[in-house]
Amino acid sequence: MSTARDPFGSSTTARPEPATDSRPAAGRTPDGSRQGAASAAGTHTIVRVHVPERSLDSELRAIRIVWRRELTRFRADRIRIVTSLVQPVLFLFVLGSGLQSLAGAGTHGVSVKTFMYPGILCMTVLFTALFSAASIVWDREFGFLREMMVAPVRRSSLVLGKCMGGATVAGLQGVIMIALAPLVDVPYSVPMILGIFALQLLLAYMITAFGVMIAVRIKQMQSFMGITQMIVMPMFFLSGALFPVSNLPRWLEVLNRLDPLTYAVDPMKKLVFNNIDISPLARATLDPGLTWFGWPVPAIVSVGMVALLGVVMTGVAIWEFSSTE
Repeated sequence: MSTARDPFGSSTTARPEPATDSRPAAGRTPDGSRQGAASAAGTHTIVRVHVPERSLDSELRAIRIVWRRELTRFRADRIRIVTSLVQPVLFLFVLGSGLQSLAGAGTHGVSVKTFMYPGILCMTVLFTALFSAASIVWDREFGFLREMMVAPVRRSSLVLGKCMGGATVAGLQGVIMIALAPLVDVPYSVPMILGIFALQLLLAYMITAFGVMIAVRIKQMQSFMGITQMIVMPMFFLSGALFPVSNLPRWLEVLNRLDPLTYAVDPMKKLVFNNIDISPLARATLDPGLTWFGWPVPAIVSVGMVALLGVVMTGVAIWEFSSTE
């Protein structure tokens, strides 16, 4: 027993301390080592965070999560589903019907709506995929992009998940336009439907990668929409979606061959026109095919160009995404 005196002069009796204690002291492990200076002092507690090592499973899980997020956002936004179809439907039915009387002789009896249908199929996934890429700008403004970038996964997985999500959303949107084929005198056939859907998915992936490549460097949605409108609308009009690509002026022919969308519109036309009964003259006029310096470009080469451009744009998007803060 010991007696202690406080600052005010009153005495207190201190409790006896035990001589031995088999339990570890506070702030010590059973072997006597300290857990940490701050923890022993009783002022701060250090919480150790375990970051799992990167593995193939973690990267695939990140891709799947980003992909599912795109589908969830699309399913919840019903207004977006409707509004993204307005422009293609206007082009197909309003513009197509309006030009029918003017261009009836030049199409050799084929409806202008039928001729425009392959281009409208590409147009549908073009704008839907681009809007999916635009979500990166929104994520940056609201801070969600920063949370994604600090996740213990490779940034390439985030880009791949975004591109695959945009392609899936645009492909599902394109199914609606495929269902409208009989309204423009294009009969259903399983090979045509499967070919169109696969080509739409490939095109949607390329356009999403293109949009991500642009969106990574842009911090405001207004700037992104302005830049994409400046690029995408010329891409659509130069692709031959609204006119045959034969007998063009030289300057327009060069721009048409440099347009990435051209290599999706051309095989799309072949899928549609091979499924309808038209005269050889109408086929030669409306679907003349692409040529490089006089060499007819096969459809498989055009599809390969779309796939190659998608890979290149994905690589550029990953590089930009990895170098940004």
